[in-house]
Amino acid sequence: MSGGSQPGDTMAERSDDPTWKHWLLLNANRWVITAGLMAFVFLGLVLASAFSPVALRQLMVEKEPVHFLFQALVTALITGVTLVVTINQLVLSQELGALDDQRERLSGSMEFREDTEDAIDSPISPPEPAAFLQSIVSTSSDRAVDLREATADGHDDDLHERIGDFVDNLTDHAETICDDLDDAQFGTYEVLKSALDYNYSWKIFRLRRIKNAHADDLTDEARDAYDELLETLEYFGLAREHFKTLYFQWELINLSRAMMYVAVPALVVTASMLLFFDVDAATGTLLGVDQLVWITALAVTVAVTPFLLLISFILRIATVAKRTLAIGPFILRESSRSQDDDVE
Repeated sequence: MSGGSQPGDTMAERSDDPTWKHWLLLNANRWVITAGLMAFVFLGLVLASAFSPVALRQLMVEKEPVHFLFQALVTALITGVTLVVTINQLVLSQELGALDDQRERLSGSMEFREDTEDAIDSPISPPEPAAFLQSIVSTSSDRAVDLREATADGHDDDLHERIGDFVDNLTDHAETICDDLDDAQFGTYEVLKSALDYNYSWKIFRLRRIKNAHADDLTDEARDAYDELLETLEYFGLAREHFKTLYFQWELINLSRAMMYVAVPALVVTASMLLFFDVDAATGTLLGVDQLVWITALAVTVAVTPFLLLISFILRIATVAKRTLAIGPFILRESSRSQDDDVE
């Protein structure tokens, strides 16, 4: 396989999106994104008033647009709280169930851990998600080295070169991922980011291609090493999907709590604008802009904060979901494989 067809090691390198967009969608703190969206809304409203042919104060006298706007925002906020309750019900529905269902879940979890422990040759696997993934990644590196040693003698040069390139890439990548997983705490995006960066799908594809092209040259020892490495990569894929699901549930819970926190102040500001705001009390200008515009723009920004927070969280969840729809050696994004990558 030519080196030019090897995709980037990290998800950012494998994506066609510019760096700033990747940071915005995935890596940035969600509260920072929310603050940025709030600034955009606030400044956008102020600029819109500057270019409006009719002053806001005049519109307030004739049509009372602010009154109707905040009436709609009160309704939207209450609907947003209902949405939060629905999200919580969705998450909790996965955790609630009869005793038999809970027992089946526990049995499945214990069976998977035991199977993984057999695959990574460990008596007990780590309980922390980051350490668990780290142990599988580290084992995949060891299994790759075993495969290279099993094919060291008595094989053709093409097999040596392809195995060498594959193992060098996997071990270097595995070392980087293990370093990234050190001290990573589940609940933060760092654990999932490291798991997504380890492109096990491509590694499985390359490994299966090598076996398909050189099936007659592999000894029994090499076949055993191949099977063990393939099994380890498959268990990593299962573990990644499991922790991705848990992370989604974790993020949805964080989203519901965060929306509750910001919904109450937003509701207070919105209701206050309806009940107590007097246009005549807002007099004068600030930086050449009517005080009425500053107050209205700020109140609207606070009122829509729950919606902006929802956008910031869903951007990451939807992006991760889109980029990990397939499990196993399926690559849904556009691939740069050359003709040499076609299956022999």
